[in-house]
Amino acid sequence: MKENNQSVVYAGVTILSWSTVATAFKIALTHLTHFEMILIASCTALLIFTSLLTLQKKWRLVNNLSAKQWVYFAGIGLINPVSYYLVLFKAYDLLPAQIAQPISYAWPIVLLVLLAVFAHQPIPIKKYVGMCMSLGGVVLISLGSGQTGKSVCLEGFLLAAVSAFLWATYWLISNQNRHIDATVSLFMTFLFGSFYLVSASFVIGVTIHTLPGLLSGMYIGCFEIGIPFTFFGLAMRKTKNPALINQMCYLAPFFSLFLISLILGEKIVFTTYLGLVLIVSGLIYNQYFVKSTSTELPVKPRKQWHYGLKRFTRRTT
Repeated sequence: MKENNQSVVYAGVTILSWSTVATAFKIALTHLTHFEMILIASCTALLIFTSLLTLQKKWRLVNNLSAKQWVYFAGIGLINPVSYYLVLFKAYDLLPAQIAQPISYAWPIVLLVLLAVFAHQPIPIKKYVGMCMSLGGVVLISLGSGQTGKSVCLEGFLLAAVSAFLWATYWLISNQNRHIDATVSLFMTFLFGSFYLVSASFVIGVTIHTLPGLLSGMYIGCFEIGIPFTFFGLAMRKTKNPALINQMCYLAPFFSLFLISLILGEKIVFTTYLGLVLIVSGLIYNQYFVKSTSTELPVKPRKQWHYGLKRFTRRTT
């Protein structure tokens, strides 16, 4: 198989993996608390990245990290996976999946604002068009939430919005250390994140006593984090057309809605479809039709982890 065809296959694995996780979140929450979910998922992801680090024979890179870099990862691990996923999973606990998922996809809009405030990168006038489209999609989903047939609480909306803020903050900080090997970054991030979560579990207390609960948490660790991050990196290294691979990732939220309807039985209302189209259209418009500022924004919605587009020739999601 030619490398370019391989890259499409690898991207397909990534898209299919991420398409399933919104449904998996809701299923896991029937067996676990949101803290137990991230505890199992983070430890599972750590095992995957440890194995990957061993297969790639990169342990020497970990040994070469400076004390300052260890402190950096100790801090970043508090944002992701700890804070981000605790907030995101709680939002899924409170909201229908079709509402929580699209709102969390709006994080690149938050990132534009953070870049303007903290990195002093003014937002090009044309990018306000894309921002308004995406924000309009969020508003539309919010206004149409009452049609889902389930009560939708304000706390869930706020938590989904906070998760977008946390992800944008994480990307902004991690993007400053793009020179660190991607696999090493993932390993170190989840090493500290898992340490914090395991330590907290002794205080909070966990009751993971069912096999479905354990397996659902492990599934999230594999298909939300470990497997798609690995295959997306392979796709970007193999492809001659990275823009195509990144554009393919925009299919994930739409496939996800299909699974949410099929498996969870949620009736997907028209405003959810239209709102998601607006969100994704705004992101695509800003990425491909407006000249970027000096710090390139990642193309893939939501899960771009450490990997921005250039880093994936590098990434983490």
